[in-house]
Amino acid sequence: MVFVDDKILERLKKIATPTLANALDDFGFKGVMNNLSPAGLGMTIVGRAITVQEITGPFGSFSTSDFKVGHMIDAASPGDVIVVANDGAQVSTWGGMASYAAKLKGIGGLVVDGGIRDREEIVEFSFPAFSKHMVPTPGKTRIKVLSINEPIICAGVRVRKGDVIVADGTGVLCLPAEHAEEITIASEKFSADDKQAMTEMDKGLTFTDALKKFSKI
Repeated sequence: MVFVDDKILERLKKIATPTLANALDDFGFKGVMNNLSPAGLGMTIVGRAITVQEITGPFGSFSTSDFKVGHMIDAASPGDVIVVANDGAQVSTWGGMASYAAKLKGIGGLVVDGGIRDREEIVEFSFPAFSKHMVPTPGKTRIKVLSINEPIICAGVRVRKGDVIVADGTGVLCLPAEHAEEITIASEKFSADDKQAMTEMDKGLTFTDALKKFSKI
């Protein structure tokens, strides 16, 4: 597993997901997780992935011990991002108490291809959480954790332990760990071009001409 240096993560905190998506396209990586939304405004995430695979069935399908939310939190270190693949199920795999425990541990955030609940508590605890659904339906006896830290497919994107998750108000994406630095470098150039384009528009350059000069706007 490639370990992404903290210095790269700090640089990524200054880059918006649309800019990173431009770089992902240039490198030919499918990294954008579609239809995931933050629990509250202003939430952002940058961190290394801890992966979780779940399955969901009707109430009573599994034992309460299969739910294993505590195991997810135990597997994560400060700054890590828990990424849960649950095939978009409209059942909650995470709530307010889990958010409180994760915040206390310093976990960097949560991404769920499925449901979470307790929006008000998640916002109150300032824990960055992104999901496909916000639903009250409990996960106990409906959800079973199949694996932790094995490769998963989350919202159509392959995620491995240690890959970098970046999320903001626009969306969520995954950077392959072994390419995180080069994607960061390319994205920083795009950001610099955007700033230069705005400076030149302030001086009279038209948007049409800016598009021609700075093709990644």
